Amino acid sequence: MDVERIRKDFPILAKPVEGRPLIYLDSACQTLRPAIVIDAVSRYYEEFPACAGRSVHKLATSVSIEVDAARERLARFVNAGRVEEICFQRNCTEGLNTVIFGLGLKKGDAVLATDREHNSIHVPLLTLRDEKGIDYQRVPSKKDESFDLDLYGEIVREKKPKLVAMCHTSNVNGSTIPAREICRIAHEHEALVLLDGAQYAPYGGIDLEKIEADFYAFSCHKMCGPSGVGVLAGKFDLLSKLRPLIYGGHGVNSVTKDSAELMTPPERFEPGLQNYAGMIGAGVAADYIRSIGRETIERHVAELNLLASGILREQHAVKIISPDNPGERGGILSFNIEGRNPHDIAMMLDHTDNIMIRSGSHCAHSWFDYRNIQGSARASFYIYNTMAEAERFSQAVVGLVK
Repeated sequence: MDVERIRKDFPILAKPVEGRPLIYLDSACQTLRPAIVIDAVSRYYEEFPACAGRSVHKLATSVSIEVDAARERLARFVNAGRVEEICFQRNCTEGLNTVIFGLGLKKGDAVLATDREHNSIHVPLLTLRDEKGIDYQRVPSKKDESFDLDLYGEIVREKKPKLVAMCHTSNVNGSTIPAREICRIAHEHEALVLLDGAQYAPYGGIDLEKIEADFYAFSCHKMCGPSGVGVLAGKFDLLSKLRPLIYGGHGVNSVTKDSAELMTPPERFEPGLQNYAGMIGAGVAADYIRSIGRETIERHVAELNLLASGILREQHAVKIISPDNPGERGGILSFNIEGRNPHDIAMMLDHTDNIMIRSGSHCAHSWFDYRNIQGSARASFYIYNTMAEAERFSQAVVGLVK
């Protein structure tokens, strides 16, 4: 992969920060944006800043055409069965909540998740457990923090869950679950599957036809797209039965004083005036990621992770969160330093070297709480990061070891 060419696509990387180069290693939170996406967003405001799906004038028609094109791009990005299965949301969180609260789960219904869920799955399920009495179960990870497929199968056979809701790739340690096998086992026992693809989508190459997940949600701001845009993809017949999380203007065919008829997907999940600029930019971002290619991206971030992990492993005071094999962690390297608070690590790297990482519990508080770990520092590599940056980051961390 020609990283230097790719870096030229990102305007912010050409701008020194406080007189020094920027080393951005927080892409698992939010990626940088290439000029082609920024231009697509600006084009909406400059050329057709109107509302899609309502007015019939020229500007509104232009918006509708552009949004339709974006939906088609994202359908190709995930290999959806049909373009109507792509529902725009504000983010992955809204998509996950729409499914969890929209299925009509009731007392006694079992729902199965992993023990490393983002709060976007964990907290809604806790809420339904406390308010509706659902049976919320989690699959414990193996000692090496990998997913225990055998135990998962046993729990599915025993509990007969209505829903399996899991993160495709963990934002804590970068490990990826065997999604196709998880869906196969769930479907054998008539369970629906909802996958959180926030950390998997940035690599492109999602194949929903192959995985056969019933619902799949992801955020566009983690894959070079604008903020404030996410996608809920799902099988059309299931989306048609799903209750929306939000109601309002648009999303309805007709309304009387006594009744309302909802539109079919995807419009039923897109009420109110939408982030049209963001939708258009998201479609452009999807094509940009596809043009680089999943295997190319995976190979690049694995090389960066291998280099950085190798340097940090030489320091006994640095504890890298498992899996031990960098190849099983994708672009994520979460770690702690004995005697250092994760937030202090992040702030010192920022102030001394312009190295920007994440610190804290990464919205996966339950994982850290169960293991009695006070959060972690997390570096996350992506397409615009270089081997020199990975080495500079690692050496800077070594310099923080007491």
